[in-house]
Amino acid sequence: MTSPNPLPDEASAYLADPRREPLELDIEGGRGPAPFRWLTRLMEHLIATILVALIVSVSANVLGRSLLNRSLPWADELARMLFIWLIFIGAAAAFARYEHIAVDFLVRRLQPRAAYALYLLQHLIIATLMGIMVWGGYLVMSRSTGRTAILGVPWNLINVSLVLCSLFIVAVALWRAWQCLRLIRNPNPDQPQAGD
Repeated sequence: MTSPNPLPDEASAYLADPRREPLELDIEGGRGPAPFRWLTRLMEHLIATILVALIVSVSANVLGRSLLNRSLPWADELARMLFIWLIFIGAAAAFARYEHIAVDFLVRRLQPRAAYALYLLQHLIIATLMGIMVWGGYLVMSRSTGRTAILGVPWNLINVSLVLCSLFIVAVALWRAWQCLRLIRNPNPDQPQAGD
C-alpha cells in the first residue's frame, strides 16, 4: 500500500516563508536567544501540566454531578483559573514559535527589504500593544486586593498571567524588530555587503 501523496509543490510554498525564517526561534535547533528558547520550552511543559489539571478538574465536577448528584463548586473555580493561565501561556508560546494565524499575501510578494520593513512595523505594533497590556495588567494588579470566592486564591495570582505573558511577547517582538533592522540593512546575511 502506498502512502498518500505529500502536498503538491504549489501548496507547500504557502506553508513556509523563507524570509520569515531568520525571525523564527528554532527551539530544537538552538537558533535565537537562549532565554527565549528555554522559556518557550518551560511554557510548553506548563501548558501540558495545566491542561491535565484542567481535565481532572472538569472531570471531577462531571463525576460529582452524575454520581453524587452534586456539583463541586471548587472545580468550576479552579477550571476558570487554569483556563485563564492556559490562554495567556498558550498565546505567548504560540507567538514564540510563530504559530499565530497570519495573512502574508502581501509580504510574500514584496522585495526582501520591503518585506522586512513590513515585519518591523508588525513587531513594533505588537510590542506597543503588549506594552499597553502590561501597563493595564499592572494597574489591575495594583488595585486588586480580593480573593476568589470559594478557593480564596488571590486575584493577583490569576492577573499576573497577563502581565508575564505580555512581557515575554514584548521581549520576543523587540528581538524580532531588531532582527528586521539588521535584515533591512543586509537582506542576504550570507553575502557580505560592500564595505564590510
